Amino acid sequence: MIIGIPKEIKNNENRVALTPAGAGELVRHKHKVLIQHFAGVGSGFTDADYESVGAVILPSIEDVYQKAEMILKVKEPIAEEYNLTRDGQIVFTYFHFASSERLTLEMIRSNAVCIAYETVENSDRSLPLLMPMSEVAGRMSVQEGAKYLEKTFGGRGVLLGGVAGVPPAKVLILGGGIVGTEAAKMAAGLGADVTVMDVSLKRLRYLDDIMPANVKTMMSNEYNIRELVPSHDLIIGAVLIPGAKAPSLIKREMLVTMKPGTVLVDVAVDQGGCIETTRATTHDNPTFTVDNIIHYCVANMPGAVPRTSTIALTNATLPFALDIANNGWKNACKRSEPLKKGINIALGKVVYPGVAEAFGHTLCPVDDIL
Repeated sequence: MIIGIPKEIKNNENRVALTPAGAGELVRHKHKVLIQHFAGVGSGFTDADYESVGAVILPSIEDVYQKAEMILKVKEPIAEEYNLTRDGQIVFTYFHFASSERLTLEMIRSNAVCIAYETVENSDRSLPLLMPMSEVAGRMSVQEGAKYLEKTFGGRGVLLGGVAGVPPAKVLILGGGIVGTEAAKMAAGLGADVTVMDVSLKRLRYLDDIMPANVKTMMSNEYNIRELVPSHDLIIGAVLIPGAKAPSLIKREMLVTMKPGTVLVDVAVDQGGCIETTRATTHDNPTFTVDNIIHYCVANMPGAVPRTSTIALTNATLPFALDIANNGWKNACKRSEPLKKGINIALGKVVYPGVAEAFGHTLCPVDDIL
């Protein structure tokens, strides 16, 4: 199969979909790997690194899309790429369709096969391709939140861990999944007073067992959220419903109950956000303020640490990409239930329930496509 790796063109997206080591594995399996010129530079990989393992460097994004049977990406195609995607072409990336109707319509129109990293799901409900970036984003959410709590950036001027004689900052994490767990680890390690909320009592019991004493757990519901937000300095939105729009947990009217300079970090922004006032921001302009509350809503947080993120992403995606390349997308999805769940849109049909529900599209059973 001919596999294409375009350079990411989303704002400040420095990741690349494949490391040279990953490209070498695909070449070793007799596939042709096309890399756009300078695609890996943001992650510290040169064209020569890719050429050394047998990949071919192409000068433009148009060349890559035109020649590749499967496109591997990090972020969803943006407007400049919509007309590059071809009929029957496989696009394997993070799509987060439920947060963008235009992207959904454009991919339906393209007649491409859109396999979303974020909905590939194991039998235990874990999300193997979302997990590495969730780990990165969860840890980064605390780093960024701690920074924007500084007075220099408009925050309350609170040190996350406090010092002797001064209490630590209070951190509230909405969601106890991978993002929430990693955020709790980081915040706890810095000495903050941490509360994790989740709707699953089983998950809360697990977190109670593994977390240090400065992490508490609480059942997530609107009453409890309203009770806690006025007393917390940093609030991290870490909820996820695979393939569907995130629920709105922090309502606009709750902002006025918070202390001025409180920081909200909405990691769920890719799925529409779990804070009502969320709107996607970029690394160039990462924050905005509503009612004296700082919002950090960068839609590609791991793009700020591309070396770590690219290696972690390739480690997770390569086995699935190899399966598709070796067997074709239909056969690979027939034999792999996790990969089958990754198909969101195929050949002009919406086949993933969360996407169909988000925009009122007719749902086509995925087995009809296969």
